Amino acid sequence: MLLFPILFALFLGIQVLHRRLLEEQLPAATHRVLPWALIAFHLPLVAYMGLRYAGHADHGLGPLLGPPARAAFYFQALSILNLLFGHGAKLLYRLAHRRRGPGDPELPSRRAFLQGASTAGFAAVSVGAGFGWNQAYGDPQISRHELHWPDLHPGLEGLRILQLSDLHAGPLAGPKTLARWRQLAEREGAELVVLTGDLVEALPGEAEAFHEAFRNFPAPLGRFAILGNHDYFMDPRPLWEGLERQGWHCLENAHALVPRGGARLALLGIQDPQALNGRWRGIRFGPGPRPDLAARGIPEGLFRLCLAHRPTMWGFARRAGAHLTLAGHTHGGQVNLIPGVNFARMLGPHTEGLYEEGGQRLFVSRGLGVVGVPMRVAAPPELVVITLRRG
Repeated sequence: MLLFPILFALFLGIQVLHRRLLEEQLPAATHRVLPWALIAFHLPLVAYMGLRYAGHADHGLGPLLGPPARAAFYFQALSILNLLFGHGAKLLYRLAHRRRGPGDPELPSRRAFLQGASTAGFAAVSVGAGFGWNQAYGDPQISRHELHWPDLHPGLEGLRILQLSDLHAGPLAGPKTLARWRQLAEREGAELVVLTGDLVEALPGEAEAFHEAFRNFPAPLGRFAILGNHDYFMDPRPLWEGLERQGWHCLENAHALVPRGGARLALLGIQDPQALNGRWRGIRFGPGPRPDLAARGIPEGLFRLCLAHRPTMWGFARRAGAHLTLAGHTHGGQVNLIPGVNFARMLGPHTEGLYEEGGQRLFVSRGLGVVGVPMRVAAPPELVVITLRRG
């Protein structure tokens, strides 16, 4: 319930500090209009946040306010960078002129130094953003893995599973991008296709581009999906219904038995905890993770493949007896600015790739889309193909 006022206070505080710094960087003639310009620029963001909080961002003024609100959100990021560069430059300037007395007049070079530091900082950020954009919207990495189990039923030998995750269809993943992902995914010729959540950025209507791009996607053994935390930011029922109409089977705390070669694969899905906190207001769209419900009625002895959006839900999947769990959510950190440091560690110990404990395995996909900013750094998008092997 407090998220909206907290974000509003945070954005306001950033802009109060930024205004003071801009007054030091810009000519005096701009100081009178500067606060009004900042207010006008951020009004769409405040209004859109209110509509999102109330659950009305997908109709009325919501779609019109979306683009300028996103521009204002990016300006918040630029404001933070300018504050870092600006105050860093001020510190360097003070160190270089530390012999000046506190009452001495400001040197004319100070404003020029601050302006130069800000310009250089933004130039560096622009170059980095270009590389990040190229990585985010270049062809995803095709990550192929063969996983072995000594007691795998011979009928499941060689089963190829395609995992799609974190597409975030919406403003930052439009029809052309989705169509390219579909083209690359279809080339893999997988028998079974699974979607491990975050189909959309936030609004149910954003799924239409996904449905158009992935219409009639070939999968001889079926297409199965769970929803992610972003899919619960609004009412998820249109997403469930749309997926089912397109031939996807939604496994929210449910399972399906997939026959192949005289064997059966038990495929189960665990609901995301965000179902308990829809719209960030505690609106309940489901019971949250219930591995007992997902596994109820699965015959003993079957290989169990579990879909769980967050890798932190691996414990639930293991309780459900999952031999292999597929997850996403982390984006592999998405923007890893420090070499060797994966920012997804803030979300938990399992950031990307394959993990194993006690014979049970977890694979965390970096996903395909982006969230927040249209870039990736040291975390390229990923299509995952897993082949089950006996031995």
